[in-house]
Amino acid sequence: MLSGLSCLLFRLENAFYELAQAYYHHESRVVKAHRDHLNKTTHALLFVRHQFKVAFYNELKQDSHTALKHYRQAYLHLHELRITDYNLLEIKTNSCIVNFKICKLCFEHNTPLDAISQFRRHVDIYKSKIGTADLAFEHSAWMSKQFAVFGDLFEEAIRAGLTAIQTQHPGFYYQEAARYAIARKQLCRGLCPAELKYPASDPLAEADKMEYYGQRPWRQGHQSLEAPSVQKEREGIQALQYRECQVDHSWLVIPLLSSAIAQFKKYKSPRMKRYLVVQMGEEYYHAKDYSKALALLGRVTWEYRSERWWSILTNILQLSLRCAYLVMSFEEYVTVSIELMGRYAQVPREEKIRIQMNLHKIFQDEVPEPEHGCEHDSVEKGRALWTTISAGGKSRSPIVVEMNSITAFVECKACFTADSFLCESPVTVKLGLHSFAPMPIRFSQLSVRFSNEAYNQFGIVVDENAVDDPIESTSYLKPGQTLWHTFQFIVEQDDVDCNLSIAGVDLVLGSLEGCCATLRWTDGGGDAIVHPFATQVHRKKVALNADFSVVSWDVLPSNYSTHISPREANLDVQLLQKGPALVNEFYLMTVSITNTEVAQISNVRTSISVVTAVADAVATAQPNTFLYEDIDLPCSQLISMPLLEELKPNQKVDNVAYVRCVDSGARLMCIQVSYQIPIDISGKMSMCNCMKEITSSIEVCEPFNITVSLTNMKFEKIEKVQLGEAFLSRMEVKCLSPWPVALQGSSLNLAKLVKFADEESLSQLTDVSLKQNDCAVEFRCLLSSGQTPSEIDIGSYSIEWRRVQNGAAVPFASTTVSLPTVEAEPIPLSLHVDMPAYGHMKAVLPLTYLLHNQ
Repeated sequence: MLSGLSCLLFRLENAFYELAQAYYHHESRVVKAHRDHLNKTTHALLFVRHQFKVAFYNELKQDSHTALKHYRQAYLHLHELRITDYNLLEIKTNSCIVNFKICKLCFEHNTPLDAISQFRRHVDIYKSKIGTADLAFEHSAWMSKQFAVFGDLFEEAIRAGLTAIQTQHPGFYYQEAARYAIARKQLCRGLCPAELKYPASDPLAEADKMEYYGQRPWRQGHQSLEAPSVQKEREGIQALQYRECQVDHSWLVIPLLSSAIAQFKKYKSPRMKRYLVVQMGEEYYHAKDYSKALALLGRVTWEYRSERWWSILTNILQLSLRCAYLVMSFEEYVTVSIELMGRYAQVPREEKIRIQMNLHKIFQDEVPEPEHGCEHDSVEKGRALWTTISAGGKSRSPIVVEMNSITAFVECKACFTADSFLCESPVTVKLGLHSFAPMPIRFSQLSVRFSNEAYNQFGIVVDENAVDDPIESTSYLKPGQTLWHTFQFIVEQDDVDCNLSIAGVDLVLGSLEGCCATLRWTDGGGDAIVHPFATQVHRKKVALNADFSVVSWDVLPSNYSTHISPREANLDVQLLQKGPALVNEFYLMTVSITNTEVAQISNVRTSISVVTAVADAVATAQPNTFLYEDIDLPCSQLISMPLLEELKPNQKVDNVAYVRCVDSGARLMCIQVSYQIPIDISGKMSMCNCMKEITSSIEVCEPFNITVSLTNMKFEKIEKVQLGEAFLSRMEVKCLSPWPVALQGSSLNLAKLVKFADEESLSQLTDVSLKQNDCAVEFRCLLSSGQTPSEIDIGSYSIEWRRVQNGAAVPFASTTVSLPTVEAEPIPLSLHVDMPAYGHMKAVLPLTYLLHNQ
């Protein structure tokens, strides 16, 4: 049922569509028939009207290509009309409507280049046709509207699928629209006097009831080249100027700039975006929305500062200072004032002095003087806000100014005087403050913050001198001079062999009990924005221990980090051994420690680890090496010896440890000995941690070379064995150890398919001692089992041994080798011969042959 209803609705739609097409086709033919009776001499205006009507009917008929052709023809007829100051507005109004239709259809036909070309031609034709000079602001408004409408068409086409590029997108047209809107505002201020009054005759009373677009209400329907009444013309111009004065132009400019910023941000044009943001901030300022203006300007100052556009930055800061004053933004006012007093701000000295005086008044809880260029009513409101706060008797909350992000009037450089300090010597930090302010200024407190907050107490300078005595003050900054401070402190033992860095510097302006601002630098300060590579460049030129007072401020070194080196240990540490070590044995090592210090040491801790040095000097642990503090204790990669509470001068102590290696090769032993010793640091006795580290190499070799072979019962070498028949396994043990080795015995661990031929098979190497290059051989009689030919694994051979010199103090070590894999084959018939061990001459020798069918 639904499908039948859909078919009926579709047929009804087609019927209405055909009727509508026939109607609009008939109407266009009527217009064309009427046009044929016209001539261009007397009916020039009707030619434009008829072409537009035909185009509009074709557009309703959904024949957009034919409509575009007639719109273009109507636009050409408009250019053939004679233009005067009295009909210019009507022609421009109609031309903008026709241009809108042409551009819109070009975008719909996916020919954006034609639309752009048409718009540029349209602008080129009319941009110089201003008309009446007293109404020049109308032309700027008309031009602004043209660019804004085309930008909307362009953006709508992009949303429909058109692809724009960075050099051609709607943002440029919105920007031009905003530019003409700003020009409109400027023309309005120049052409429209403030005391202008609206005419009593009200010439704009019929403005909303006009029959044709673009005509003036006081001369409606008049087509002559001259004004019908000079008095009415003058009153009409006066009324239009009065109405223009009532327009808040800033709120016309701001939306256009916002649209342009969005487009330039979308197409990744950051500099154009920043430029438009500044313009928008200025418009918010003119619109008296000072808070938004201040927020917008604050978003772009960092970029202009980092790119060193000092003139642009100065203008932005001056406007920000006005906004901060008018909205009584204490933090922003202080921050901007600090930067405008700096050396990169391009303002006169007198202006810097005025800013500094205002800053001084703020810290004294007084009302600052108004900024230049502000409107009178806004200044009164701003002064009232400042007065309310000052008269309330409450100090403003302290603020923190991040100095690394601005170019301030005071610069700070703090550095360590050396790349490293011994823990037994004081750490020295030099800090310089250089003022570029036009007048002297004093601070209340200076503090240096370190990575370890425990040292912050040693880096504080508080102004304790009278204000009237700046000569002896340690917190009085003079213009162009550098004030130096030196800080020294002793590091804690926990920071030995660690890096210590300057975390930041705080400089407090104003009273600590009242209104104040903390100027905060991260690291050691410096002009990081302007000279980002100053540290690397100038550090090679100026030594850290040089006299900084005779060095130019800009080339001073920056060293924000230092290393706290441990005190050199005076110990004699040796690793006593009798190498080489043998694989799998418990190798005895002795660590000998002799105190060569002049004083008694305490808390002596010894640790041993096994490392191997690699190409990049990184030490890694050996997984096949095990250390033992005692044979009965578990193994580890790192062992610690028992704590020695004290060790007198020249006293010697030995510690014993064992190492067991499961393969051959060199081992690098690392021995660390740490202790504490009392030392005198700046007249104060303190316990200092010291450490001695040595490395010693140990060679590890195999104790034996074991060779295994198989023979038959006649001691002849064989490659195969027969299932069910006995064979011999020959083990030859050659001693490679340079030390005598005692064998406890040997054992065979046989596989599943191999067994001993005798019920009891004893070791033939029990209690045997071997010297270097000695050989010992033993045989074992074996028997293979199975029914099918295959390769069988015989098993493994193990020897229990230890050095003769170690005695019973060290347990036996074990060396195991695998026996060879041999091919076993079955024999269907076996033969055994039984004969006496010897016979007699000329006597019968009895022999017995036994044949066995397998």
